[in-house]
Amino acid sequence: MSAPTRTLADARAWARTGTELMLDAVAGLDDSAFSAPSTLPHWTRRHLVAHVAANADALGNLVHWAATGEEKPMYASAEERAAGIAKGPTLSGDALRTWLTDSAHRLAAGLDRLTDEQWQHEVVTAQGRTVPATELPWMRAREVCVHAADLGTGAVTFADLPKGFLTALVAEIRAKRGLAGLPEGPLPEVAAWLAGRPHALADAPALDPWL
Repeated sequence: MSAPTRTLADARAWARTGTELMLDAVAGLDDSAFSAPSTLPHWTRRHLVAHVAANADALGNLVHWAATGEEKPMYASAEERAAGIAKGPTLSGDALRTWLTDSAHRLAAGLDRLTDEQWQHEVVTAQGRTVPATELPWMRAREVCVHAADLGTGAVTFADLPKGFLTALVAEIRAKRGLAGLPEGPLPEVAAWLAGRPHALADAPALDPWL
């Protein structure tokens, strides 16, 4: 089965929607709620929010690369990426919210400034993949949409994510996991299962978290 067509406009819209969901989900959290566990093993919501904020800064490096031609990797090292996540528990809830908001706005502004030519410039992801800058909004959409659900506040679940996003996500993870078939069930539940997240599918084998 071929993957559905995913356009740049689609990915940019999903990134905006995911960002709004993420920001809305943390808007009312106090310090105690930020310290509560997320749905990801061993991560509090502080770790998760710090990761999403640091991801925006890292993708901003690739936007700079695409815009200027100056090579600027997402992270200088694996240690730098880990340090961004570890920074979460050291910050207040207000500081985390500000970092999340400001980094998201900086990334969106940088993407808005890319020209048609710059969108085609190639950059290298943290996993070492060489991709055109047109992949950056999709990379961000995955982060904000999936991790908004991972916060575990109840405000966002996979059922709240755009259908087109879920369809594209299922196609991508299915291909990466090399699965020939999928269990029967609602699209949001299938997507959550494929991503290794909590789901309501009966008799579906356990999968490790993806992303």
